Amino acid sequence: MPASTSTALLTDMYELTMLDAALHDGTAHRRTVFELFGRRLPTTRRFGVVAGTGRILEALERFEFSGDQIEWLREAHIVSEEALGYLRDFRFAGDIDGYPEGECYFQGSPLLTVEGTFAECTLLETLLLSVLNHDCAIASAASRMTIAAHGRPCLDMGARRSHERAAVSAARAGVIGGFAGTSDLEAGKRYGIPTIGTSAHSFTLLHDSERAAFDAQIALLGTDTTLLVDTFDVTRGVNNAVEAARAAGGELGSVRLDSGDLVAQAFTVRGQLDALGATSTRITVTNDLDEYAIAALGAAPIDSYGVGTKLVTGSGVPTAALIYKMVAREDTSGRMVGVAKKSESKSTVAGRKLAGRIFDEDGYASEELLVAGGAEDRRCAELESQGARPLQVPLVRAGEISAETWGPDALPRAQQRHLRSRNELPYQAWRLSEGDPAIPTRYLSL
Repeated sequence: MPASTSTALLTDMYELTMLDAALHDGTAHRRTVFELFGRRLPTTRRFGVVAGTGRILEALERFEFSGDQIEWLREAHIVSEEALGYLRDFRFAGDIDGYPEGECYFQGSPLLTVEGTFAECTLLETLLLSVLNHDCAIASAASRMTIAAHGRPCLDMGARRSHERAAVSAARAGVIGGFAGTSDLEAGKRYGIPTIGTSAHSFTLLHDSERAAFDAQIALLGTDTTLLVDTFDVTRGVNNAVEAARAAGGELGSVRLDSGDLVAQAFTVRGQLDALGATSTRITVTNDLDEYAIAALGAAPIDSYGVGTKLVTGSGVPTAALIYKMVAREDTSGRMVGVAKKSESKSTVAGRKLAGRIFDEDGYASEELLVAGGAEDRRCAELESQGARPLQVPLVRAGEISAETWGPDALPRAQQRHLRSRNELPYQAWRLSEGDPAIPTRYLSL
């Protein structure tokens, strides 16, 4: 495999040095269980949204070390020859379970459970965390924005405000959180996301007049296009836009506002459009929007929102603060035993968890139940006895990726799953203010 397509070096050095040391002392092949979760939600998030699992499964397909990578590790003296021999033939052969993309999660929710040898599980740590910490943060922000939008479409316009590759991933995560499209063409091509975009202020400034710019855009894109009307004077811009569309024999699709007092302008422009008879012409707004700005625009006659910087940076929460910890391992007798950190403020709960969600008599989620330890059949029986809906699904078995969790239909399914999961949450989950998680997490140890 060419080094350029391999994902194996998307990792921290200490993953490889731990592997090397474990190979030397004979513990590398002990069976282990790792869980990926968050100790708590950020104070401004009442729930999180799972996103990035599909990207992880895609990356796992390419997680193998090329000859060039092995040679670089040798020349850089990163690990020993024994470790290089192991890495040369490495393919993950373990199991991964997890919350499906689009599902809501809470404190302690095991978004991923990875089981395999220590060598296998430790090599995946950085890749898993880097993908989920980014994508879950973006999807969680997107969900808050689409809540604030009350059904009006939100569209990703953040590519120029992010790393060029992160922008593609952010567009995908935004769709899981409810966004309807993206300006990023690579995201559109790779994930089948509807793409949007027409022109910027520079296109208007290129022409001798605003009307000439509008005529040129309509000649190419048709009257259903969106015209940016605030390069000069908004009122004159709206008049020029409507007249240009009618001169071409149609009704203008939309006008875009990108500056000023968007609430006041939206009302003024709506009145102007209606007075001109352009009652079907829509209004879209941009200009550094976040969930709070979108909520403030809720009473204005706006049809859609273009969101850039605040989406691709997680709207103040750029990382989901997820961690990856060992919770069980094989002891010297071959028996699996629970393990946990005991350090102050960073303790963990030992034992593999089975996750379920409990609902009240009205059908709303009331509790996240995590059953730890014991045999799998006992954990399943406990969830069933408490009436909890199981949350985890198989993603990888013996190294084979589940076809149902990765593929061209995965993204729209994830978006629909998120809408269902979000609608199951109690009312307080939808608040934009700081507060406690929408539902508490309860641990039950067997």
